[in-house]
Amino acid sequence: RSSWYNESTPFEALVVRKQSRPAKARHFSRLLLAVISISSMMGRAAALSASSASRRSMTVHWFRHGDLRLHDNPALVRAAEAASSKSPENGGGMVPIFCFDPRVFGDSARSPFGSLKCGPRRAKFVLESVADLRSSLEAKGSGLVVAHGKPEEVFQNILTQVDPGEAKECVPRLYCQQEVASEELRVDKKVRAVLSGHSPQLGALETVWGSTLYDPEDLPFPGGLMGMPDVFTPFRNKVEKNCDIGNPLPTPSDAALTLPKADEKLMKAIGGALPKCSLTYLPTLEELGYSAEDVQKAEVPDPRGVMGTAGFKGGESAALARLQDYIWDKDLLKVYFDTRNGMLGADYSTKFSPWLAHGCLSPREIAKQCRRYESVRVKNKSTYWVVFELLWRDFFKFFAHKQGDAIFKLDGTLGREAHGSHPNSRRWGLDRRVLKAWIEGRTGYPLVDANMRELAATGFQSNRGRQNVCSFLALDTNTDWRYGADFFEQELLDYDVYSNWGNWCSGAGMTGGRLNRFNIVKQSKDYDKEGEYVRHWIPELKDVPTELVHEPWKMTKEQQGQFNVRLGVDYPNPIVKPFVPSRDGGRRDGGGRGGKRGRNNGGRGE
Repeated sequence: RSSWYNESTPFEALVVRKQSRPAKARHFSRLLLAVISISSMMGRAAALSASSASRRSMTVHWFRHGDLRLHDNPALVRAAEAASSKSPENGGGMVPIFCFDPRVFGDSARSPFGSLKCGPRRAKFVLESVADLRSSLEAKGSGLVVAHGKPEEVFQNILTQVDPGEAKECVPRLYCQQEVASEELRVDKKVRAVLSGHSPQLGALETVWGSTLYDPEDLPFPGGLMGMPDVFTPFRNKVEKNCDIGNPLPTPSDAALTLPKADEKLMKAIGGALPKCSLTYLPTLEELGYSAEDVQKAEVPDPRGVMGTAGFKGGESAALARLQDYIWDKDLLKVYFDTRNGMLGADYSTKFSPWLAHGCLSPREIAKQCRRYESVRVKNKSTYWVVFELLWRDFFKFFAHKQGDAIFKLDGTLGREAHGSHPNSRRWGLDRRVLKAWIEGRTGYPLVDANMRELAATGFQSNRGRQNVCSFLALDTNTDWRYGADFFEQELLDYDVYSNWGNWCSGAGMTGGRLNRFNIVKQSKDYDKEGEYVRHWIPELKDVPTELVHEPWKMTKEQQGQFNVRLGVDYPNPIVKPFVPSRDGGRRDGGGRGGKRGRNNGGRGE
């Protein structure tokens, strides 16, 4: 996902997603869609023979990594509507499918930087999410075809299972959530080629916008998404002032999700001819290509993690349970603003981020519950702030759509300015020993080390921690920041491409906004005052008193003996000199005011 990807990311002006809008806007949208639809039909009528009218359509919903849910799923609703418009004999019903792409999963799926594309913990979370999705669909009389293979090859193989006598009469219509990063767009292109090869005039892939509070067409900027600011605060101010968050879409009815009767023969053939593609197949971590060591690491949650021995469980059911538990049962929403900078325990923040990243939980559903909470319990800064954090997710997906592959490049969106007079310009390097120390949590800076050890053990970090470890690697050691983003991609349970790479690019100063370099020691003292978090993850420092635990290098040899830790032996000396706050007037001494939260985390950490 870095500079070796040169494919541009075109903006598709028309996206399909129904939500509450003013009547005039809805009328205009319907009129526009009607005009486009009529034009499309006229064009097809001219191109197709009369016999084409009898062709049977096969409607498929392709679940992807970002929409593993039934509630408020615009692409699923669109597919269900298309399928419901057909009679059972002419393609009525829908085939839901999910593909475990070997380019993403397994020990051999690695980035050019060397990290896994998806670590075993996140793979387990995805497996749980897919299993839960299948159960939900089966409860509605439907099902989920699960395949292990490249999507374009899976769809090609499925289409070859259509009865030869019917193949030319079967028109595949595939619906999925729209993604905008280059790897996903390349897969889309290959899938489109397969569909058009099977039915050049009618087969199609329709991508539908989802996963955000707002749609690109809602943005109140001249030029729409392409005219949005590259800095969050002006983006936020204008969006909050001019846009309303739509209501979540309802889950399609049982009838709309019915498996197609016309393809019963196909459904049976899939399981026989393609054993790794069926309504009952679900791969194991071993089958996905992970080593026995990786599997063991993923299977048992580390009890030191924020969710304890239960860990994070994937799936829409677990996501909605957490939403209910946090907002309503424990009544924690009202204190979120005051607790959000914590680092220990399940309830200092929402912990919605793993489910948001995989589409198990809709951001609009969260916003809806916050509005409801405000109406029946209390409205305060905390209830606003949860939705504010969700807006960061929108910003980075829109930003990635606008900027394309620039967010994966060393110089980010600054380009040549990164080597000129821009205040954020710097020379990047790569010292493998420094990178290794950062990854292993042995930098000599307790706050950084504790966070990196938590990440390695659990796949999670607090939002506060993510900001600090990013700032330290990129700005204190001048290490090529992409190695940090890449390692986060491997480890994070809540990884999503837009938040991760956008936040790292921004945290490194390569988006041109104000540089926010963190004073690690100050941050440690401010947000872990008693050193509880540091001692929790760094047992070597368990006996060190609070006045020294954030700066252990200040201990004398006598104190090292007294507190049972030898610097350079039991715990490392700092790999870089302690940070000295800037006197140039910029906010480079730890920053982190409320409005800047979220800039440097890999997922959300919320």
